[in-house]
Amino acid sequence: MRLLLLGGTDFVGRAIAEEAMARGWRVTVFSRGNRPSPEGASALLGDRTRPDGLAALTGGEWDAVVDTWIGAPRAVGESARLLAGRVGHFTYVSSRSVHPLPQPPGADENAPVVDAAPDAGEGDYAHNKRGGELAAMEVFGEDALLVRAGLVLGRYENAGRLPWWLRRLERGGRVLAPGPPDLPLQYVDVRDLAAWTLDRVADGAGGPYNVVSPSGHATMGGLLVACARVTGSDARLEWLSPEEIGASGLEPWRELPIYLPPGATHDSLHRADVSKACAAGLSCRPVEETVADTWEWLKRLGPATAAATRPPVGVPAEAEEAALRRFRP
Repeated sequence: MRLLLLGGTDFVGRAIAEEAMARGWRVTVFSRGNRPSPEGASALLGDRTRPDGLAALTGGEWDAVVDTWIGAPRAVGESARLLAGRVGHFTYVSSRSVHPLPQPPGADENAPVVDAAPDAGEGDYAHNKRGGELAAMEVFGEDALLVRAGLVLGRYENAGRLPWWLRRLERGGRVLAPGPPDLPLQYVDVRDLAAWTLDRVADGAGGPYNVVSPSGHATMGGLLVACARVTGSDARLEWLSPEEIGASGLEPWRELPIYLPPGATHDSLHRADVSKACAAGLSCRPVEETVADTWEWLKRLGPATAAATRPPVGVPAEAEEAALRRFRP
């Protein structure tokens, strides 16, 4: 299989490239060259934000293309039109963010989506991704595979959510743990996302899929206990209730990565219906494996940050200490 990756040097794209090469596929990575291409992949350079940015793609044929673009939707359309007739299958890695918040528990791929345009310029993440879907479908119709990933964790993570918890647990001591411990999480390991995507590429599948674990595949407690165990930490988890978290002024998701308190937003992100993807072969490894693999990657990075290109996440030490003094003196 000859695979063209539009992207492929960062997080999801990199995991897809590595999985494809492990299968013996011939992989070509098209990127701006800001990061090294995965070892063993052919590299093409170009910047999709420039008028001549697709010049390197004017020749060549591939069996399939996977596009991981997160910017202006028109870049997806321009690439798809250029490649039409020279690729056998087109996949766009989208996001469940195309569904506006809040969504009720059990929402599936047919839930409402944001109003976006395929020829739009740069917008917010949700509109970029929905516009990218529309751009892909304008060229490849219902044959385009739309991979609506949910929360993605694992090696190469560039948002820094799981890496922050691992580093925090590694430091030990009293750790503010946002509760309740049995709060269900819904996420996908980047390796499972990559494997499922390439299986469906090989099948020639099309249409939208919510690609994330079943709700409750892990819990907040299970995740943090796994982080403490894999780092060899002596940390003591101090669980604060959602009400205490709210009173502390700490911001879920940004200051407390991954965490959302029970309620409408949590239900939207962590209680989706993923039966379609599961019926199509999605298999999710235990949270302990995701945590361990991410930790091994982080240790290879040394002191480098896992989220150098993204806004920082995590609660400042002084704010964590203040909340613990207030609620767990």
